[in-house]
Amino acid sequence: MDLGLTNKVAVIMGGTSGVGLKTAEMFLQEGAKVAICGRDTDRKNKAFEHLLSFGIEGDIFASTCDVTSKKDVNKFIGDTAAKFDGIDILVNAAGQSVMGYFFDVTDEQWEQQIQLKYFAIIHAVRAVHPHLVKRGGGRIININATLAKEPERHMIATAATRAGLLNLSKTLSQELASDNILVNSVSLGLIRTDQWERRRKKNEPDMDPEVYYQELAKKRNIPLGRVGEVEEVASVILFLASAQASYVAGSTIETAGALGKAL
Repeated sequence: MDLGLTNKVAVIMGGTSGVGLKTAEMFLQEGAKVAICGRDTDRKNKAFEHLLSFGIEGDIFASTCDVTSKKDVNKFIGDTAAKFDGIDILVNAAGQSVMGYFFDVTDEQWEQQIQLKYFAIIHAVRAVHPHLVKRGGGRIININATLAKEPERHMIATAATRAGLLNLSKTLSQELASDNILVNSVSLGLIRTDQWERRRKKNEPDMDPEVYYQELAKKRNIPLGRVGEVEEVASVILFLASAQASYVAGSTIETAGALGKAL
């Protein structure tokens, strides 16, 4: 299937690791140009070097950027549009979870989640919108989680803000449809990301990784019986960004191995 992504310009907020980095790889393999950003300069540089294995240097742009900073985001989007003469796709993949019950979560942690789940997306959409309009339309894909519909008490700050992001994404899909900008969400379950790897190394450093994830899938009662892989998420993102998804807007695609129970 031809996804129609050749020479498209994809901006991936938080594309220096995990789902974002794998998505950048796969965009390059489809002939697209990619721009990634992250707060950590060393990680950004490593990600850039990694992506050179999947595309030519001229098709890759990497920048240090705090996605919660309006100034940083505006500069990154502006620099990307200048380098590639436009933008077609925005993937909001930056995110970090906070574990904790209501009385354990600090004001600072609440603020962090609000900044990441709301303002990071708001800044990016505002900055990229005129560039998508100039192209005659485009795609915005927000990475969310099953928590948005199924709250967990031990992740109250993340669950609450993800629910808000789901509403924001749906509303944006309606408002931007007249500009031929298709807004969709990808809702994740348990995916083997760098964040989960850090948890594994912290909590069970001596356990075989495969055994750890098998036990995690069993403990969380994932119907497919395993944890998802980042490339499985990236494949869904590429489909939503492609010409094959030209009438998909306002949708949420769960990539969770049937974990989500909400309708």
